[in-house]
Amino acid sequence: MFTDQPRLVVEILRDLMGVELPNTPLIQIEERTFNTRTSDDIESDLVFSLGPPQSPAHAVIVEIQQDKSKDPRQLARYAAALWLMLRCDVTVLVVCPDQATATHYAKPIDSGLTGYRLQAQVLGPADIPAITDPQEAAGDLGLAVMSVMVHGLDRKVIETFHAALQGVPAEEAAKYYELAYSASAPAARLLLEEIMASTTWLVHSPFAREHFGRGREEGRAEGAAAGAARMLLRMLAARGLDVPDDARSRIAACTDLAQLEAWGDRAATARTIEDLFDEPAGADTQGTP
Repeated sequence: MFTDQPRLVVEILRDLMGVELPNTPLIQIEERTFNTRTSDDIESDLVFSLGPPQSPAHAVIVEIQQDKSKDPRQLARYAAALWLMLRCDVTVLVVCPDQATATHYAKPIDSGLTGYRLQAQVLGPADIPAITDPQEAAGDLGLAVMSVMVHGLDRKVIETFHAALQGVPAEEAAKYYELAYSASAPAARLLLEEIMASTTWLVHSPFAREHFGRGREEGRAEGAAAGAARMLLRMLAARGLDVPDDARSRIAACTDLAQLEAWGDRAATARTIEDLFDEPAGADTQGTP
């Protein structure tokens, strides 16, 4: 999950729903599983805390709920478990694409423990408009994301969101898309993927969580080469070899990962920097940087 997602949730809770939350720029994702037993019924969709990691001031649990199948007391269990872990107040936000489901989880939840009653914050279709005007969506992408979250079964809402993203830089658009995707019901996710896949924009699947926008593959290759160059220079320094500025620049400027790996192999036994760059007898030196 991205740091943008918790910030959007904070905005929803604070500005839209009137929940008092600490005013801090410090937000960190927390572990979503509340004990050591692997089980779906004790893992929520998103957990993050506000404030310093060593002493968080508040924590938020986000649960995407499509129907009434989850026992509401499970939400109280989430909150209690997180309170025990972090020792701070906890807010539970339930996002529901169905109004009947939202009404169900908006009721106070009796945990079964005397004196402990949880009031979850619930975001449903009645709380967010279904945005079907691309200009309106482009003017407030945060609200457009929320519209997808709770009205994502309406194809027009998804198409409007997609249209609004076309005028946004790819990196920023990808982040908004991932926020909407991760907080939507599975059926809405399928619509998002279908509509995004029908365009030339590459961000249309969960794979985009790691690789945003156009040209990412090239960026990854360049990043790998830069990392290999750094490692090569560290290896040479560890071996005590003198690396003149021109040799250092040559290594840092090389974008050919295969060449950098070849230099790395030679660096293990090279006695001088010249040994690093000298091609073995009979080697094809074409294309060497």
